Amino acid sequence: MGRVDEILTVLETMYPSAHCELNHTNSLELLIAVMLSAQSTDASVNRLTENLFKKYRNLQDFLDVPLEELEQDLRAIGLYKNKAANIKKTCERLKKVHRGQVPASQVELESLPGVGRKTANVVLSVWFDVPRIAVDTHVERVSKRLKLATWKDTPRQVEEKLMRKIPKNRWSKTHHQMIFFGRYHCTARKPKCEHCPLQGPCRFPNIFPRSH
Repeated sequence: MGRVDEILTVLETMYPSAHCELNHTNSLELLIAVMLSAQSTDASVNRLTENLFKKYRNLQDFLDVPLEELEQDLRAIGLYKNKAANIKKTCERLKKVHRGQVPASQVELESLPGVGRKTANVVLSVWFDVPRIAVDTHVERVSKRLKLATWKDTPRQVEEKLMRKIPKNRWSKTHHQMIFFGRYHCTARKPKCEHCPLQGPCRFPNIFPRSH
């Protein structure tokens, strides 16, 4: 079994039901939740959106609210002023350019204020079922530790390498499995190396030896 196949098999065994953990009921909620998740945890975003999505039920609600009020509603997460401004501008563009609908195009999504490649990839993968690998901090860390990418690679370079090495029909699922692996097992601090089934492909087998 090749190294990539080994990694994919282990991820499938560990996290067969891995999925997007941001709560949402429609494409607009997903888009906004992903925008809010920048430099914030999914758990903190979910705590915020539990009430936010009850207050703002559609695109027009976000358009009608004063910016200062939206800022106050987002105060619990980091960069809330920038995020509030981008949400307002994105909703304006959605109404003006996209007839109030979240577009299913990479280029169109990335043209929205505050929406980068990672956010676009998540929306495309989760809502529109388009094969994508969104490289967040977990995916980047796991990819580099498991030698699927080098330490110097940018997130875009990591994405390109993963797309070359992983079968396209597994991109979206593997993306979520790598997030789960990074979030719950191969954490940034104190990773569970002593119990890890991927010590073979890992860069740290001598630093974190397997327990006997």
